[in-house]
Amino acid sequence: MAETTFKSLENVKNIVMVLSGKGGVGKSSVSVQVALTLVQKGFKVGLLDIDLCGPSIPRMLGIQDKQIHQSSNGWVPVYVGNEKNFAVMSVGFLLENQDDAVVWRGPKKSAMIKQFLEDVCWGELDYLVIDTPPGTSDEHISIVEYLSSFKPMAVLVTTPQNVAISDVKKELNFCRKVGVSISGIIENMSGYICPHCSDCTPIFSSGGGEKLAKEYNVKFLGKVPIDPKFIESMEKTDTFVETYKDLALASTFSQIVDSVLES
Repeated sequence: MAETTFKSLENVKNIVMVLSGKGGVGKSSVSVQVALTLVQKGFKVGLLDIDLCGPSIPRMLGIQDKQIHQSSNGWVPVYVGNEKNFAVMSVGFLLENQDDAVVWRGPKKSAMIKQFLEDVCWGELDYLVIDTPPGTSDEHISIVEYLSSFKPMAVLVTTPQNVAISDVKKELNFCRKVGVSISGIIENMSGYICPHCSDCTPIFSSGGGEKLAKEYNVKFLGKVPIDPKFIESMEKTDTFVETYKDLALASTFSQIVDSVLES
């Protein structure tokens, strides 16, 4: 596999890819929460959305109306907050209309991913978190090839059901085949927290992610329930970044990120 170096990433210390062979398991929400948690722990963080056909990161963070700017060194990412410690890049910023469909063949997708890595002025980052699309196809092969010299780590996301776990096994085997280090597995949507009594009900069963981690001898990073308060907070896009730290899921992800940092 050919190694590629990018000057824009020379000052990026660590790269974390959020992966899953299954769509709809919540990779984007996990990516956002991992990035926010790293910021709250005092790190400088970049969040790159390469889910080119479903770029939801800008909407989740309430920055979908922001624009990226061109400098002499390349694209300047969108910064969240005033401290310049959280930078975001997504194809969503390049669309004239947020509802436009991205209808691209594989080579154009690969070229876009390369441009995100090569032409974005990330500056100095402790962590670059990359939200990926589902599967093990063009985008995944491209990102792994481009980042091979940077030794990225992978966080895999599953839900508890067997149908999801079966697809995540494919992603896990993909990582091992291409030599990507796996930090661990997160079981997302592991129960539903009642907004009235705070009881947690395993509506999609529970424990599948932990069993998968044991089967493949990788670290189990933790269970993340569905919390309506998280959804409610995220819908209030103008305050979500500030209020996230007060949510119950912030404590859950603090422990998960601590486990990733130990990897």
